Amino acid sequence: MIRLHNMRPRPGSTHRVKRLGCGESSGHGKTSGKGHKGQKARSGGSIRLGFEGGQMPLIRRLPKRGFNNAAFHKNYAIVNLSELASFKEGTVINEQLLREKKMLRGNGDGLKILGDGELKHALTIEADRSARRLGKKSKRPADGDAPPESGAARTARCGTTSGCVRGRSSAAPKAKKPARRKNPRQNPPRKRKRGKANPERLTTRDGFGVS
Repeated sequence: MIRLHNMRPRPGSTHRVKRLGCGESSGHGKTSGKGHKGQKARSGGSIRLGFEGGQMPLIRRLPKRGFNNAAFHKNYAIVNLSELASFKEGTVINEQLLREKKMLRGNGDGLKILGDGELKHALTIEADRSARRLGKKSKRPADGDAPPESGAARTARCGTTSGCVRGRSSAAPKAKKPARRKNPRQNPPRKRKRGKANPERLTTRDGFGVS
């Protein structure tokens, strides 16, 4: 039976470290895999990544264009709803409490609540951000809740009987987008078809009529 004290890696999966620079008696030849002289053959003669012998390295030769949002990106400490189910009903949950309970790791720019899992009781959560699907779960009525409000109550709260959309009245007219101006190059004006010319109106360069 395999236990912690007798666990071993599979045969052939690990190898001993190849010792370099130990002479001919090491079995790897005179240079022992390091080649003939040079910086890489010396002890401690490693070259840092990207070094090209003193010439301008590739990372500095390439142009840097455009905007990079990495300097303004925020990393939030995340926690799921399933992890908050262990708190009692009515508990005020914030980042400080979660760090005291050691439920958050590392430093972050705030607290973000993810929607994995469900809560069976009410909690007061103070967070900087939350997942989109978390809003749907918080608005969804649970079993045994009060019946839906009547049309009069909905009208008093939202101004209409059809309901509210994102906290605003659905009766409010939507702002119309301004009409886009047509590009004259895309739809050039059609040329008018000219009728047959009247021979009586045609004239020559000398000003005489053409019969």
